[in-house]
Order: sequence, then C-alpha cells, then structure tokens
Amino acid sequence: MVFDTEYKNAIALLPAKEKDKLLLRLLRKDMILAKRLYFELVSEDTVEERREEMEDYLEAQVATCSHSRSTAKQILLALRTMSKSITEHVKVTKDKFGEASLNLLMLNITLRECRAQILNANANLAYRLDMYIVVRTFKILMLINTLHEDFAIEFEDGLNELRNHYDEHPRLRALAINNRIAMSWLAYDQIPEDIAQLNKEARAAGLLR
Repeated sequence: MVFDTEYKNAIALLPAKEKDKLLLRLLRKDMILAKRLYFELVSEDTVEERREEMEDYLEAQVATCSHSRSTAKQILLALRTMSKSITEHVKVTKDKFGEASLNLLMLNITLRECRAQILNANANLAYRLDMYIVVRTFKILMLINTLHEDFAIEFEDGLNELRNHYDEHPRLRALAINNRIAMSWLAYDQIPEDIAQLNKEARAAGLLR
C-alpha cells in the first residue's frame, strides 16, 4: 500500500488518543517494532551491551551442540536459530557492526567447537552444512565491506581465524573456492570493493545454493 500525502495528513489529524490506540494495536502485531521502540524509548541498555549479550548467547548455543552426540543436522539447525536471533538483534538495535561481528563469531565458534562433527558428517548433510557456512561467509564479507575502514580493521583477528578454519577443512575450502570465494579475501583489507556484485554474479550462475 502506498502512503500518499493525503493519507499521511489524514493520520496526522487524528486525535492523539485515537493515534495512541492505533499504535498500540499495531505494536501487538509487530513484535520486532515493539522491541525496537522499547529499546529506543525505554531501555537503558546500549547497543554494545546488547551485542555482548548476543555474544554470550551464541557461545551458549554452540556449547549445547559441541558434545560428540550432536549431529550435523542439529548443528545446522542451531546455526539457523542463531542467525535468526542475530537478525532480530539488528532490527531492534540497528547494530550494523554487530551484524558482521556476530555472524563472524557464530561461524568461528561453531567451526572451533564442533569441528569433529562437521568433518565427520555424512555426504548429504555435510554439503548442506558446508554450504550454509560458505553462504554466510560471503555475507560477512559483504557486511564488513559496507563499514568504514576504521571499523573494518577490528575484524582482522576474526577473519584470520576463519581462514585458518577453512585451511584445516579441505572439503569446506574446496566448496568455498568452487562458489567463487577466494581465500585471500579472508582479510579485512583484501575484500574486493565489488564483493556485492561478485555475490550477485555467483548466484546468477547457479552457485551459493
């Protein structure tokens, strides 16, 4: 629906009490918007504090699937759940730096703590899990590329660790390369400026899926 000028003016002329009722009704149907307004108008938490809470959450989630009984399927489900939580965090706090840093942390701790399960996954599940990691890696590089260079340098250690994980996992490394991710890009100052276009071209070629 297009919100034209006439419609906006009509809303602006509504009595204050009527607008308050309508707003509360909308908030009950849109929990993300409700949480965002609460964060901006009521909460005393900073973006950094919320980000630290998310970091603790990611560590805890990975810890639950790091034991030897966890399967590749369970790890993949955990990654998807964590990704959804990161997305919500970003929508609520507008934390663009955290969108990149939290996704990078999620991959690094999962590859570190669940290494054996990932390496030993059966072929079908291994592909799905590895592809999820590869697609997420491409996304992380695009996110970092949108940040100011003063912030980008803060990803140096995380990207170095991620590259080490790829080096220790030949199957994952091969899949990344086959989907047009150069290992040299896993350095904050080596990400191509046209990374978003490269991602688009890879998808157009039927890759990253």
